[in-house]
Amino acid sequence: MLRLGLTGGIGSGKSTVAARFRELGAVVIDADQLAREVVAVDSPGLASIHARFGDVVMAPDGSLDRGALGAIVFADAQARKDLETITHPLIGARTRSLMESAAPEKIVVHEVPLLAELDMGAAYHLTVVVGADDDVRLSRLTGERGFSQADARARIAAQASDRVRRAAADVWLDNNGTRQGLVAQVDALWRDRVTGFNDNLSSGSASRLSDYLAVASYDDSWPTTATRLIRRVSLALGERAVALEHIGSTSVPGLIARNVIDLQVGVQVLAEIDDAVFTGALADSGFPRVGQYLHGSADPGRIVSLHIRQIDGPAWCRALLMRDWLRARADEREAYGALKAQLAQSRTATAEYVQATRSWVQSAYGRADAWASHTGWSGK
Repeated sequence: MLRLGLTGGIGSGKSTVAARFRELGAVVIDADQLAREVVAVDSPGLASIHARFGDVVMAPDGSLDRGALGAIVFADAQARKDLETITHPLIGARTRSLMESAAPEKIVVHEVPLLAELDMGAAYHLTVVVGADDDVRLSRLTGERGFSQADARARIAAQASDRVRRAAADVWLDNNGTRQGLVAQVDALWRDRVTGFNDNLSSGSASRLSDYLAVASYDDSWPTTATRLIRRVSLALGERAVALEHIGSTSVPGLIARNVIDLQVGVQVLAEIDDAVFTGALADSGFPRVGQYLHGSADPGRIVSLHIRQIDGPAWCRALLMRDWLRARADEREAYGALKAQLAQSRTATAEYVQATRSWVQSAYGRADAWASHTGWSGK
């Protein structure tokens, strides 16, 4: 079962995206709807809110006065935290129940307004963020939903910034345009990435690069992407993962590379790799096993090489040394990049490219070791 986290700021259009996902066949779980359910009349959640905030948040019919409560919590950070302490466990329990009741082959979309604020992204196979500029969202809130300017601005300011949401996003859907344009983006995402991801997850298959070699200029998003992936792996493995590191060419700023994120997982003993719980946890999180000490990614939109290595063993330390040495030595980084560019321009086959770059790295070990001795590098 593929789990998508869907979020976006107030007025961004995430409800439109959720509705389209539902039309395409996804099971959509709306956190806002669940938030209303757990504070229904005579519910334990409503009783706890009444006890904390008093009669001012209660309507004459015994229901929650959501407007009165909203005015309090959007103006008072501590009040908002108190409300979340009451409602989040109740919403979480209901969410788990709905997810567990969905058919295994289904794609589940969990619409969570505060996904980025609560740093929940690691719990999903893919996080989709709907984004729109503040002035666009302000116009929608005041023009379509009847908010005052002051209230709309306060609610936008109380939520995560675009910077925080972009860091959480595996997919960013731009909704500064029309509804039709947003729906077209959802359809393309569903067709080109989501269904394939779900199929690979079900079959335990990994996505792979095309046989045609392609290298790209260094992308500033690579480290952020690696951080999201590391959090997913860490959540899946728990204490079994002693350490996780972003390695390889995409971890070296300024170095051209194939668009593959290399990560290494440090374990106490390599026998972990043959443990069904270990491999199953990774596969369920979207990282199927593809080799003796290697896992890939089921996501067609993100190729990953996940290396399982003994913590502080020779392979672990060598990967960190080469990364840090290339980061520190511009001349070596430029030489390595020049080789990659030459291989790409000559249309070298992928297998030959891998062999040529591996040979360069192996020939550089001595220079990297000398640098480590000179600088006192220890990898710690």
